[in-house]
Amino acid sequence: MLRITLVLTMAWAAAQAQTAMRPIVLHAARLLDVETGRMIAPAEILVVGERISEAGTLVTHPGGAGIIDLGDRTLLPGLIDAHIHLFLHPGAEDLQTVQESVAQRTLIAVLAARDDLMAGFTAERDMGTEGAGSADTAVRNAIDQGLFPGPRLRVSGNAIDILGGHEDAIGYNSEQRVLPNATQANNTAELVAAIRQQLKEGADFIKIYETGKDSMIAGRFLTPFQFTAEEMRAAVLEAARVGKRVAVHATGEPGTFYAAQAGVVSIDHAFQLSDATMKLMRDKQIFAVPTFTIFEYFADHAATPAEGAQNRQMLSYHAQEFRKQVAAGVPVAMGSDVGPFPHGTQAREFVLMVQYGMTPLAAIQAGTVNGAKLLGWEGQIGALKAGYLADVVAVAGNPLEDIAALQKVSFVMKGGAVHRRP
Repeated sequence: MLRITLVLTMAWAAAQAQTAMRPIVLHAARLLDVETGRMIAPAEILVVGERISEAGTLVTHPGGAGIIDLGDRTLLPGLIDAHIHLFLHPGAEDLQTVQESVAQRTLIAVLAARDDLMAGFTAERDMGTEGAGSADTAVRNAIDQGLFPGPRLRVSGNAIDILGGHEDAIGYNSEQRVLPNATQANNTAELVAAIRQQLKEGADFIKIYETGKDSMIAGRFLTPFQFTAEEMRAAVLEAARVGKRVAVHATGEPGTFYAAQAGVVSIDHAFQLSDATMKLMRDKQIFAVPTFTIFEYFADHAATPAEGAQNRQMLSYHAQEFRKQVAAGVPVAMGSDVGPFPHGTQAREFVLMVQYGMTPLAAIQAGTVNGAKLLGWEGQIGALKAGYLADVVAVAGNPLEDIAALQKVSFVMKGGAVHRRP
């Protein structure tokens, strides 16, 4: 069985390498210039090796080039999800992190990466393994080495929390010493040490849980901060010392303000942002990553009617606040929090971003050019331009007219290798 698996893996890698070596011309009815919103029709892309050589109405057709005619479809850059959890799957999240071994969860993560790629997500940011340590480093490296299909990944390792915080093992028999789903740090020295350890183990960025547990009381959203303003500044400075950045799970004030003031790269979830926080985020170009889909999923799959009603109230509040954030000019990157809901279905986030106040073009930009900036790949991915990596997807119809088209990606190319075609 092991020999069969190895042979199949090697055959897959060889096929991808052969495809990437041959020039390919993609032809389709349309191409969306995501930076300007201009729709080019008809459209072609010349791919040489792993990069785009030309893109426009008509491109050079080198001798021996492969021609892929995608018909009445729109070509777009590969989609980018800035908030995922490869090591989670639907079901009781707290139990799966306790009952499943790291080895089992890593195998599940490899399959999740494949599912996301086949759905058109060619780059992603994994926001914590939730108790699997730095296993995401191995998944990232295996994908980069061509051992398995999957998106380009930025990984954070285990993420960082406080004792009794958002990811601690609360509600278990304390005598059993159930481990938390994040690395704990309770002061500046411990925080710096945790950051250094995670970077040592291969993290591309640092993820910190800055708020939680959330509650709605008499219509008011409340969430305690976890790290002080001084601790957040220390974390950002320590990461910056070696050229890395910090992203935070932060749903509301004052934690969101502390994070923006410190200079994090993104505030994920961002239910509640004060005027002062929004100004800081606009001025510093700190991204809000809304993650609507996870809260819709929790509302639809709640254990009790009361829990479902509470989740819907949270989602409604978030949508209301998001409209204010968009109006204030806060930069937005698409992030779904996929994992607790099925991998490969997270394009639903685009639909919800439009439903809650963004234009279709702005939502697509959030999941392409903005995602590239947030992940540190600006100028490499996120647009269909000469010199960029050939991360290309195609959808039927025009996503500027029907954003839900992004939920039905029918063609996927990553780095010049075709992974899915009609």
